[in-house]
Amino acid sequence: MGIGSEWYRKTLLTITGMAMVEKLSTSYGKRLAGRFIAGGELSEAMDATVRLQRQGIMATLDHLGEGIRRLDEAEGYRDRYLELLDGISARKLSCGVSLKPTQMGLALDEAACYENIREVVKRARRSGTFVCIDMENTPYTEATIRMARRLHKEGLTNAGTVLQAYLRRTGDDASLLLGEKVTVRLVKGAYKEPAEAAFQKKAEVLESFKRLIAQHFEHGAYTVIASHDDEIIQWVKRYAESHAIPKTAFEFQMLYGLREKEQARLAEDGYRIRCYIPYGSMWYPYFTRRLAEKPANLLLVLRHMSLRPMK
Repeated sequence: MGIGSEWYRKTLLTITGMAMVEKLSTSYGKRLAGRFIAGGELSEAMDATVRLQRQGIMATLDHLGEGIRRLDEAEGYRDRYLELLDGISARKLSCGVSLKPTQMGLALDEAACYENIREVVKRARRSGTFVCIDMENTPYTEATIRMARRLHKEGLTNAGTVLQAYLRRTGDDASLLLGEKVTVRLVKGAYKEPAEAAFQKKAEVLESFKRLIAQHFEHGAYTVIASHDDEIIQWVKRYAESHAIPKTAFEFQMLYGLREKEQARLAEDGYRIRCYIPYGSMWYPYFTRRLAEKPANLLLVLRHMSLRPMK
């Protein structure tokens, strides 16, 4: 994130965080977010999963939602995830699921949140489905890691979490989770964080990302690299080749609607590649973070909208 790109990210997150902007944006519905969201219904996300699997691309499904205000809302999201897992089993799909802690009540009651997530992970274990507990902004970092570790200690090893390369604390967190064999998804990070918590320069974030990847490879851990950045992707390929790391020891992950040709190319070249497929009606927070990542994403959406008829 250079000075220009960081200014763009912070400015867009500030603008899209305004209530009036959100109200105007959500009035466009799925047409606005359609580039990055598989649809409003589970069936649409599953259809997208099947299409991708025909190309050799794996999937992780995410029922969108975060920042609930009442615990009964969290119970509702928990039940939607149980339905999602039943649907995965019914259609015999091989994919993972991803959920957000605040969606399950973390901001309200950590104990209740943990029980909601635990129920989802237990159901997922029946079908051998992996559950990734997403990492949100820094007020929730410590609690999210704590819950992932607790699940693992209870024998629910089909659950893991996410580590963000732009956070200054992540190197220590990675050492802790590696020592306990908790699977993590490595990402750059997409939230607006202060300089005391997060690296602000692109070069610093990229170096941190590379250190985390190398750290996981060196420990012999299955390494999950979630990035659209060519520098990171090519660096991983070179590192794996020079250290005789097999393609089965790691996977790339990308987001639905982004770099689709590159996802297909990686699959064709024998790399493990997984697409993160979000669905549901609560798409606005996720959508704004995708736009904030880089101006090209905003241009992509505008071009996508201009090619589709008004509804």
